Amino acid sequence: MENFLSLLVGLGFWSWLAIALVLMALETIIPGVHFLWFGLAAFIVGLLVAIVSAMGMGDVFPFALQIVVFALLSVATVFGLKKLTGADPNAHQVDINAPGSQFIGRIVVVEEAIKSGRGKVRAGDSIWLAEGEDAYIGAQVLVTGVNGTALVVTNETEEQ
Repeated sequence: MENFLSLLVGLGFWSWLAIALVLMALETIIPGVHFLWFGLAAFIVGLLVAIVSAMGMGDVFPFALQIVVFALLSVATVFGLKKLTGADPNAHQVDINAPGSQFIGRIVVVEEAIKSGRGKVRAGDSIWLAEGEDAYIGAQVLVTGVNGTALVVTNETEEQ
């Protein structure tokens, strides 16, 4: 173990870049965006070590301090960048078994008149089967649910 640490310290910024590369490679193998943030933190520490070494002040940034900076940057990237990008773990996730569920609560436009409870609506960039109250072409209807591959709609939009 002591030899391994000596190797890491001896490699300088290359060790941090290698760690970043390994972590980012793990990100491609293991889904979920977990290792990306740690890889980014390792890359930043590697850049800091390279800059400090290039300035001739390598003694100012010992390996123990590099580990602490890596830990702090890891926490900062995990929580800070997710907040900065607006990632919300509680956000509505589309059910892949019911893709129409993403439109629940949205107002859509009738493309083919809904007669006898069946018609078609434009939701997003697609045309969907629709079930619900009769409505004319161009009418705005509210999606209240999903029935198989059809969106369940009502004429009572939120604006009324």
